[in-house]
Amino acid sequence: MSKAAKSVHVFGLYLVLPGIGFLLIPNVLLTLSGAPTTDQPWIRVVGLLVLALGYYYVQAARKDLSEFFPFTVHTRAALFLVFAVFVLLRLAPRALIVFGVVDLAGAIWTQRSLRS
Repeated sequence: MSKAAKSVHVFGLYLVLPGIGFLLIPNVLLTLSGAPTTDQPWIRVVGLLVLALGYYYVQAARKDLSEFFPFTVHTRAALFLVFAVFVLLRLAPRALIVFGVVDLAGAIWTQRSLRS
């Protein structure tokens, strides 16, 4: 597995965990992140989408689909910026920035791995 594939693989596994969490125990994760709890189905839908993204990342890394890796850098960096704006505009709890920082760190790791 290439260095870039390894970074994408780790990030995919990182996505799988909250995906499962939001699918099965969403209010626990919402409480931990400082967000209001909900009984609405949308949070479980989000969990399923995050889980699916994690699956795509893991499989792309396992197959070393290097054409895919730069796209993940773009979207993960953009996600950090959008999360930061949400927090600055008080549309989301400050804890959301932690997820954005993890995304940005993963994007930087993948970008550096692609350059080496």
